[in-house]
Amino acid sequence: MAAPQKKKSEVPTSPTKKAVILKIAHEMGRERFTPSEVDEICRRIIAQAGLGARVSAGYVASVLKDAGFRVAWSAREETEDRYEEEFKELLHFADLEEAEMCVVRLDELLRKFEQLKEPAAAERVREVARLGRRRAEMIAHNQKVDAAKREEKNEIARWFAIWLDTPGAFFDWLEVRKQSPEFRQKFAQSGS
Repeated sequence: MAAPQKKKSEVPTSPTKKAVILKIAHEMGRERFTPSEVDEICRRIIAQAGLGARVSAGYVASVLKDAGFRVAWSAREETEDRYEEEFKELLHFADLEEAEMCVVRLDELLRKFEQLKEPAAAERVREVARLGRRRAEMIAHNQKVDAAKREEKNEIARWFAIWLDTPGAFFDWLEVRKQSPEFRQKFAQSGS
């Protein structure tokens, strides 16, 4: 015996995930949805419907975009057109001297964007610095790379991390660091 067919006039008893996402988005009343707001929507869906209703942040973002909401998935999207020239070829740090110049440039950009009250551009500077730290860490942990180069990249990763945590104090710290016996012993040949 065949299963009974639904009548076309019947309405589903529970809203779709897409409908729930859009309802929550409207309730939030935001002009723009960042990863933080997208995560909040994901948490509210679970709170309302349980773990079985879990959705990915990417899915929520795509539903919001399709519905015409402005989604700034990263600071890069926010600043792509206006400041792209500022970010070109910013991450070059083959050695300690280049790494220092890279952090100087990042610091200049951060201060500029903070002064211009451009939070998305300032956050993009921080994203670039986090990427630089990850790249340096990746090389520092690669056993195929020469030990001296790994040590140098480990130092550079540390510089990025400290600058991200305390940009205002970084350059004073760096001067003290470069004068330390440990630094001089490890990197005497690099000329920094």
